[in-house]
Parts: sequence; C-alpha cells; structure tokens
Amino acid sequence: MPFTIAEAQVTIVGLGLMGGSLAAALSTMGACRQVVGVARRRGTLATAQELRFIHKGTTDLQEGVRDADVVILATPVQDIIARISLIGPMLKPGCLLMDIGSTKRAICRAMEDLPAHVQPLGGHPMCGKETSGLTMAEPGLFRDKVFVLSPLPRTTQEALDLGRDLVHSIGARPLVLDAERHDRLVAVTSHLPYMLAVTLMRAAESFAQDDPLVWKLVASGFRDTSRLAGGDITMMRDIIATNRDQILRALRQAQDELAILARYLEEGDLNALEHALIAAHNRRLEVYR
Repeated sequence: MPFTIAEAQVTIVGLGLMGGSLAAALSTMGACRQVVGVARRRGTLATAQELRFIHKGTTDLQEGVRDADVVILATPVQDIIARISLIGPMLKPGCLLMDIGSTKRAICRAMEDLPAHVQPLGGHPMCGKETSGLTMAEPGLFRDKVFVLSPLPRTTQEALDLGRDLVHSIGARPLVLDAERHDRLVAVTSHLPYMLAVTLMRAAESFAQDDPLVWKLVASGFRDTSRLAGGDITMMRDIIATNRDQILRALRQAQDELAILARYLEEGDLNALEHALIAAHNRRLEVYR
C-alpha cells in the first residue's frame, strides 16, 4: 500500500456523474500517479479520455484493477454490492477498495467478506446533482464538501489514512462515521428530501386532474422544492432498497410534523404556527449561513 495518494494508481469503476467527477478531480489536480477508468461502453471511455479525466480506460474489470493501489466502486449501490465479491480476488495485496455509494450498511457488510489481502473502506461524498452521466461530471464537485469514510473493524489505520489523503487531495473534508449512524442520518438529510419532492410532484399531479392550470402557475419555489424528483431513478431505487428501515422512520417523523402543522391550521392557532415557522427559518439560516 502506498503511503500517499500521490504515489497511487487509482482505478475508478463506473464513470457516471460521481465516478467521472472523481476521476476529473484526481486528474486535473494531479493528485495521484495514474487514473484508470473502467466502464461498460467504449464510448464512455473515449469521452473520459478526450476530457482528460482518465489516463487510460478499459471495459475489462480484471485488467482495470490488476495493478491498482486504490479501487473505487462508483456504480449504483446494488451493483457495488454485487461487484465486491467478484472484484476481491482480482486485487493485489494491500489494495484499498473503496466505494462512493449513498448507503453504507449493506456495502460494508459485503466488504466484510473480502479476502484478507484487501483493505476495505466505505465512502460517501455528500454532494451530487439531479442530472446524471459523464457529460455532467465536473472536477470541482467535491470541493469543500463532506466526504464520509466508514472503516470496518478490519480496516487498518494506514488504509484509513490513505482514504483521508485521497479525500483531501480532491478538496473535500473527510468525516469518519460508522455505517449504521451514516445511514440513519442521511435518511433524514438526503433520502427524505427526495421522497418529499416526489410527494410534492404526486400531490400537484393529483390536483391537476381537476384543474390542469396548476402547471401554468409553477414558479421558482415549486421548481426548487421539487428538484430532487428529477434525479436518477435507478440510483434512488437502490438507495431506498438498502436503507428502507431508516427512510420509513424519517417519513413517519415527517408525517408527524405535517400532522402538527395541519392541526395548527385546523384549530386556527396562528401563534403556534408562527413559532413553528420561525424555528424552521432560524435553523435553516444557521445551517446555511
């Protein structure tokens, strides 16, 4: 295992928005010795090379990871889980296997069965877009963003340090967090907002059955609040499937909060409603100041 990411060959499996942006960040910043891309389609690899996001690419997984010091799985969550058992025997001794999937428990459980010569480390950069694909990738996507690292009990300090080094090298801020706690927290901060955006679109669609003029009145508030509903459905389906219990918990909390607001309106208690609005307003200003 190299001591720093600058000495490493990094192979990224999956060159969509996140994998492509990671490759772009590593390449444009000269953060590592070589960036190798693995993708299903040769056209994707050609585009990545034209953009100078990768130094070389291949559609052959074994060829792509054979000499890698660090391998990063950047595909949808269920695909990451399926690849972990396949890729383990292909990796050289001391190789660090990371992922950038949006849930961590299922991935880290799969990593527990990796061969002893492989070092596992879960990862999740807290950034993204509602658009997907390599053409949407950008090297600055991770800049000043939190990048969660979820080590397993078997992960060595050297492997964790190498993961931190990689995160720093792309301008992100590492945060070490166990997989259970990660999934509980992102259910509220990432997955609940998506479900609420979907709910908003469904509610408006239902309303439009009686009065389609509603779509003529949508403005920036509706656009911004519903933005996440335009996200990658395959990715979100995998996220929901692997964090179902925590998302259900978050949805029930949201239902409770909606019921409280509805009760204030039913009772005409505008003072209580105002206090709730003020509390939400102040907390948002504090979080995003």
